[in-house]
Amino acid sequence: MSSDRSRALGRGRPPRLRRPLAASIRSRLTLSHLTVIVVAMGLSGFLLLSSLNQYFLRAMEGNLVAQARITAQTLIPNARVLGPSAPSQASATNTLRQQRTDNIFLQTGITTAPDGQLVRADVNLDYLANSSLALSAQLDTHIRILDANGAMVVDTAGGMPGQSLAGDPLVSQALAGRYASRTDAVRRGKVPEMHVAVPMTVEGKLVGIVYLSQPLRDVSGVLLDLRHRWLLSMAIAVVLSGVVGLVLSQAIARPVQRLTAAADAVAQGQLEQRVPIQSDDEIGRLSQAFNEMTLRLRAARKMQVDLVADVSHELRTPLTSVKGLVETLRDGAVEDCQVRDRFLGTIEAETDRLIRLVNDLLLLSRVDSEALDLKCEASDLAQLVEGAVSQMAATAERQQVVLQLVSDEHAPMVWVDPDRITQVLLNLLDNAVKYSGPRGTIAVSVARRAERWVQVEVRDEGIGIPVEALAHIGERFYRADRARSRGQGGSGLGLAIARGIVQAHGGELWLESQEGHGTTVTFSLPAL
Repeated sequence: MSSDRSRALGRGRPPRLRRPLAASIRSRLTLSHLTVIVVAMGLSGFLLLSSLNQYFLRAMEGNLVAQARITAQTLIPNARVLGPSAPSQASATNTLRQQRTDNIFLQTGITTAPDGQLVRADVNLDYLANSSLALSAQLDTHIRILDANGAMVVDTAGGMPGQSLAGDPLVSQALAGRYASRTDAVRRGKVPEMHVAVPMTVEGKLVGIVYLSQPLRDVSGVLLDLRHRWLLSMAIAVVLSGVVGLVLSQAIARPVQRLTAAADAVAQGQLEQRVPIQSDDEIGRLSQAFNEMTLRLRAARKMQVDLVADVSHELRTPLTSVKGLVETLRDGAVEDCQVRDRFLGTIEAETDRLIRLVNDLLLLSRVDSEALDLKCEASDLAQLVEGAVSQMAATAERQQVVLQLVSDEHAPMVWVDPDRITQVLLNLLDNAVKYSGPRGTIAVSVARRAERWVQVEVRDEGIGIPVEALAHIGERFYRADRARSRGQGGSGLGLAIARGIVQAHGGELWLESQEGHGTTVTFSLPAL
């Protein structure tokens, strides 16, 4: 039985689903923080390593060109080497070049070519193969000297003299008189090399080629070491960023969790919920807006409860009266014509009062929901006021009250619904007449105020409103003199309806009063 009851009670409330960690705001903030860090470090590391790789390759190429120039000038003192000139480099590159080129040395058993060929344009390098030339270097550079046909003359690696390298793309470009270079692609298990082919000319004629190759072992080692250090630093940064991201996300998620818990409590009807405001940022402003919302909800709930209680009270009085009169008539009073007519007149009056109350409530609900159907047109507010005063003239005369109208002939037109504004005027004039004593005066004026407003003022010399009640005037069903207004048929909704209609036209209505000295009600409307 208890389990069935528990299931029955649980049907009215939707089940709460546990969201996975990845869906929480804390995890998303942490992941986004880590993503930004990883992407930023990855891009910066990639760009840095790429720049260093290009820097080292340019330095290495400059080295090889310098070595080729020294080699050519050692073999043929008046030879001219075709290749890029040494650019203005950073001090680190210059130092690197100086250290490498100073280690080159050339040992040869001859100093001049046969018949002085080294100073003529018809130099033939074949004599190098038959001489005791020993070309070497302390650097790990493979040096090959080729003749003008691309055939091997000297090879520091022990290559066969006479071997043709004309099919090599670099050699082909050098034979055409152009400097050429190439860097091997990186392959697993093989150290890439850089190759340069530098043409040698004497008096503008190609006499040979210096073909240099050097492995990029040092460059690859430096880049590999930098890459390992970069990966290690990125791993450390990711861990630290993860910890920082968790702390920051927790700082952001904690007030959001408080707001969520408070919102759930409000959804269950606990409108007294408030959340602490601990900052002036967006979360703080959201918390402040939430607290203001709960205050309005509590006020709306109180208004709703009060409205139901007031409506019930207002309906109960005439319904009880009608029921008592009907029972009295049913018990035999219907036979007495005078009693019957008096009772029927009272029933009719109470029925009219109920109809007015229901109509006022319907109108007030339309005003609150901004569903009031306004049929606006350009209207002369002075004429509307004059018409309302004419309608109330007979009632004021019966109450021995004098109505005075002061109208500004130059008051501008207004864009209003004439029927609704007339309803406001009649309501204000009716209240003024009810609360004015005999031989009292009610002054009604229409005048232009500022540039864009037309103002209507209704001033009476009645009993006024006590200071403690003035702040509540305009609330629904509130009456400063409840006994008197109920006796005269008032429900306490008239001023609330009037204010709602004026505000629906874009205007404002306010009230000033002093007990024993009368009341002044003023409303203003925007002019055309």
